[in-house]
Amino acid sequence: MTSDDTVRPYGSRSIETYSALSPDQTEAVLALLADAARNDGQQAVSEQGRLQLRGREREGVAHLLLSVGDELVGYAQLEDTDPVEAPAAELVVHPSHRGHGHGRALGSALLAASGKRLRVWAHGGHSAARHLAQVLGLTLFRELRQMRRPLADLGLPDPVLPEGVTVRAFVPGSDDAAWLAVNAAAFAHHPEQGSLTQRDLDDRKAEPWFDPSGFFLAFREDRLIGFHWTKVHAEQQLGEVYVLGVAPGAQGGGLGKSLTTIGLRHLAAQGLPTAMLYVDADNKAAVSVYERLGFVTHEVDLMYRTET
Repeated sequence: MTSDDTVRPYGSRSIETYSALSPDQTEAVLALLADAARNDGQQAVSEQGRLQLRGREREGVAHLLLSVGDELVGYAQLEDTDPVEAPAAELVVHPSHRGHGHGRALGSALLAASGKRLRVWAHGGHSAARHLAQVLGLTLFRELRQMRRPLADLGLPDPVLPEGVTVRAFVPGSDDAAWLAVNAAAFAHHPEQGSLTQRDLDDRKAEPWFDPSGFFLAFREDRLIGFHWTKVHAEQQLGEVYVLGVAPGAQGGGLGKSLTTIGLRHLAAQGLPTAMLYVDADNKAAVSVYERLGFVTHEVDLMYRTET
């Protein structure tokens, strides 16, 4: 959620909702997101949201385009796929069109579309987004931290795997089903990560950054029990602990720490100066583990929701 909600009169405004975007609409939204990211220092729409911009209709996903005349100046995405949680949204207004109430208009449209049962991300936690959340009657309920650490001189001890555990790289196609099953089990409590489908995995495998050599799988005999999927943001020269998971029955034996170290060494070997990861602030155990591994908080993403 990126917007300055100070209202000043503006020309004719329209909001149209689509279940899928045309190629031209997709390119226009991606250009808007790129302009906003250059201005704000981070993306206003998550990786999953950007992937959902492309291709055919996706069940439970709606795209809201706000235009003034023929110019696209705002975008919102609403995802209603969680059987329990309220629909989740992200929104952005082009930097040169902020201060005219477009953020409030998009937010109000999202509230109407969701039946006033809504969760909204504010990436970076900027004050304008906090103000818009307040105007819309939303309250803060989740904080996602981005943590970083240098990769030079790692200073981490050699990883010690639990007895009988081996690690190898992901094999696209062969390992898909097993990984999806363990990912769902490891993140059963996590509404975004735990619900990934084969299509979501295929979307990521099709991205230019995908590299199976940095996707580590841990097996006990022939059973997958954990993984560390790393990602390289080449333009920013950042390595990411993209997804780290351990099957519920294999937790508590140090496997997660060992997989983290294996992934960080892989990223360091590519000459990347910095590693990053995302973790929920209320996951005290994970935050503590990452702090002991040298990570410190870099910025935060905030999620707001309607009162339930």
